[in-house]
Amino acid sequence: MDTIYGKYKGLKSSQVKQLKKLYHQKLPGDVLVTPEFAQRLAAISTDINQPVCTYLNRRGQVIRVGVGNARQTQIPPLELPRYGEKRLSGIRCIATKLKAEPPKESSLTAMVCQRLDALAILTLTGTGKLKRGGGATGYIQDVYLAHLLPRSEAIAGEQEYWSVSESMSLKALSEQDFLDLVESLEAEFEREYVAQQVDADHDRVVMVGLQADKISDQEFEDRLNELEGLIDTAGGEVLETIHQKRSRPHPRTLVGEGKVQDIALKVQSLGANLVAFDRSLSPAQIRNLESQFGVRVVDRTEIILDIFAQRAQSRAGKLQVELAQLEYMLPRLVGRGQAMSRLGGGIGTRGPGETKLETERRSIQKRIANLQRQVNELQAHRSRMRKQRQKQDVPSVAIVGYTNAGKSTLINALTNSEVYVANQLFATLDPTTRRLSIADADTAAPQNILLTDTVGFIQQLPPPLVNAFRATLEEVTEADALLHVVDLSHPTWENQIRSVMEILGQMAIAPGPILLVFNKLDRVDSDTLAKAKDEFPLALFISASDRLGLETLRQKLSLLVDYAGVGE
Repeated sequence: MDTIYGKYKGLKSSQVKQLKKLYHQKLPGDVLVTPEFAQRLAAISTDINQPVCTYLNRRGQVIRVGVGNARQTQIPPLELPRYGEKRLSGIRCIATKLKAEPPKESSLTAMVCQRLDALAILTLTGTGKLKRGGGATGYIQDVYLAHLLPRSEAIAGEQEYWSVSESMSLKALSEQDFLDLVESLEAEFEREYVAQQVDADHDRVVMVGLQADKISDQEFEDRLNELEGLIDTAGGEVLETIHQKRSRPHPRTLVGEGKVQDIALKVQSLGANLVAFDRSLSPAQIRNLESQFGVRVVDRTEIILDIFAQRAQSRAGKLQVELAQLEYMLPRLVGRGQAMSRLGGGIGTRGPGETKLETERRSIQKRIANLQRQVNELQAHRSRMRKQRQKQDVPSVAIVGYTNAGKSTLINALTNSEVYVANQLFATLDPTTRRLSIADADTAAPQNILLTDTVGFIQQLPPPLVNAFRATLEEVTEADALLHVVDLSHPTWENQIRSVMEILGQMAIAPGPILLVFNKLDRVDSDTLAKAKDEFPLALFISASDRLGLETLRQKLSLLVDYAGVGE
């Protein structure tokens, strides 16, 4: 209870004793601070020649004493009451300042991050008198009162997220109606919170990107746009995007310390409940960041896993999703603190479920081993099915491509099927095989081809997904040929082609011949079309939704399987 926080090393034992005595002070509940307490705090601060902060609850009890400014002595978010956006923390800070000037932005940022009831700054004269009986006088020059602003007022007034008074006397500060100030602020926060809950199904996300490793500006922007699309698909709403350019990632927090504080400020001021990073985070980085932000932190991999958990329909898909999530979460179970309390759901919480994530590591490892065995059985079953198809001498073509390129729409158009289609990333997870009959002018019998719709690819496909979905991806390696579908209307279609080819190049078995098909021709301008035709003269250009160019595609598919030498 008598712990002193901040920069107290080097102080005399008598000075430390005076600081600890502050814990025994109690103020009336309806006043911000009394003149007696303020002068005593200022006297101690003058004696040690350092700023001092005291934190009090609404009962007037001192709960924390620190040497340093409000930023240096702030309470970690995970130790604060978790009232959310509709309440303040119930804690106020009385701080001294050696210079006679208003509070700096760092202290005000700390106030916002902690959602303090108020921050009172006492500037010092440098002199004063000690009274008999322990009192003090003359140590305080001016005082400033700061508090949070409701979001509507901050936006309307184009201000920051706080209000700072003009300098006032200590007497004026002590006469402030503290309870009235707090109650009026919380009433406004409550109204904003209730209005916000109309759309409570969405996670409110602050998105963070790090530009490092000599990534070009265009590539970095593309990655952020893709991450925003992933968040939207997972059911989140991006409130703010924060990015930083560094020569290399910070080992503890990925971004720099100053940027961490900027993010923490945005989280509190915008009422976000999730921070999403565009890069993979280590377990230690997630723990460090969550302790600073006080909300859940997820990385790009966890968002993709969450989408897969929502999309998986078949038993095979659910098995593979659960395996991928457990393998990802296993090293991250220890030390997540209050962030492990995931009641209410949200991005990164779906899939194996809360009970599995909180079981002992050994139990999770047993579950992983069991899932691995079932995935191996699934792999063997699909291998037997492929061998049966191969015995019938029916050529197979796997449709591959970047996620949301239109693969499922194309297989529906070619085979008159009803495979699930949606304008979303990873709308289809489980492989779907349909028979395509192509009329042959030279023979009476039509040529049959098996088309397999596969899971969409993405940049930097997370390793847990590659491993868990190997049974699905084997449909690619075992196919006689590949149909690579590209969304030509996407601004980064060239990068998407490279990403898909890189993943195909990492396959254990080299895939067969590839036919490149540019889709969504109906949404493309003439300049983009001309560029694609110039770079890829042998490619086909179609619109699966409008059924443009499908007859030419059927004939090309027939030539493709003939070129692959099926049945020879």
